[in-house]
Amino acid sequence: MTIVPTLLLILLFIAIAGLIIAKLKGKKIPFAVIILLSFFALCMAAIVAFVKNGEDYSAYQQQTWQSLSPEQIQPLVAQGYTVVVDIKADWCLPCRTNEANVWHREPIVDALSADNIVLMRGDLSQPNALVEQYLQSEQGYGTPFNMIYGPARPKGIKLPQQLEMTHVYDAINAVSR
Repeated sequence: MTIVPTLLLILLFIAIAGLIIAKLKGKKIPFAVIILLSFFALCMAAIVAFVKNGEDYSAYQQQTWQSLSPEQIQPLVAQGYTVVVDIKADWCLPCRTNEANVWHREPIVDALSADNIVLMRGDLSQPNALVEQYLQSEQGYGTPFNMIYGPARPKGIKLPQQLEMTHVYDAINAVSR
């Protein structure tokens, strides 16, 4: 996927080197052209490095989220599991933002793939009495709603509606101790 940009970058550096050599041999090549091409090459190198070394934004597709089962949360926690609950809806813009900025990010996907973590998701895209009852029992007032339960905090930690990756990391660490 990054072969063509990498090859173009190599050719650009070769061209710049050729221009520098030609200028040193007395050819009338404006110095600004060499500077401009060098700047362009550096920008392109930064883009190629970012794309090549970027995170896997499709890693979340490997995750398995179970349907929300509130009655299973406490037994799982009693067995030593950490339970992550995400209540969302297709029409919920903050839910989509949380998915893009947190739940679909590779570092979070990696953290949530631990053997002792169970993922549960409730969907309020359509009316869902079970999810609504769960929200009411946890004093949740809509979407997005996220809780993380664990042996150290069996009652769970409610996460803010506007998530950041550190919120998830901190909550997982707090409930797992």
